[in-house]
Amino acid sequence: MLNEPMTLYKLMNLYMLKQVNFPLTNAQLTNFFTEHEYTTYFTLQQALNELEDAGLIHKEPSHNSTRYEITREGEETLNFFGKNISPAIVNDMDQYLKENKFRLREEVGTSADYYKATGQDYIVHCEVREGKTVLIRLDLALPDKEQAEAMCSNWKEKSQEIYSFAMKTLLS
Repeated sequence: MLNEPMTLYKLMNLYMLKQVNFPLTNAQLTNFFTEHEYTTYFTLQQALNELEDAGLIHKEPSHNSTRYEITREGEETLNFFGKNISPAIVNDMDQYLKENKFRLREEVGTSADYYKATGQDYIVHCEVREGKTVLIRLDLALPDKEQAEAMCSNWKEKSQEIYSFAMKTLLS
C-alpha cells in the first residue's frame, strides 16, 4: 500500500480515466472521491493539477465543465504503479463505474461551448460523441453572448433531434 495519500489519489484518478473510453468531467471525479469520502474537493483538485502538469492526463476546459483524459504517459505510469492501489479501493472504483457508466458517458457525450470570435460574433461549438468518435459537430456564429449561452443550454436537450434530422435529410 502507498504511504503518500496524494500519490494514491493520483493513481486512483489515472485508474478511473483508464477504465472508461471517454473523458470524465471534474464534477464526475469529484463526485466519486467525495461520495466515498476518500478526500476533499481541494485535495482532489491539487492531484488533478499535478497529474496535468506531469503530462499524465489531458485537461479540456470549457465554460461549464472541465473534461479529463488519460495520456499514454499516464497509462504507462498506471501500468507500473497501479498495483499499489488496494483491492478494496479498486473494487469501489469498479463498482462506481459499473453503476454509473451509462450516465457518465451520456453526460460527457453531448457538449456545447462558446467563445468570442475575432469580430463581434460568438462562435458556438456543439458536439455529440460516442466514446471518442464525434457523431456530429456544429459550429455556429451568433451576434451576442446571450444567444450563444441559450444555444449551449438547449444543445443537450435538442442534439438528438438535430442529429436525426441531419441524418435523415442528408441520406434521403
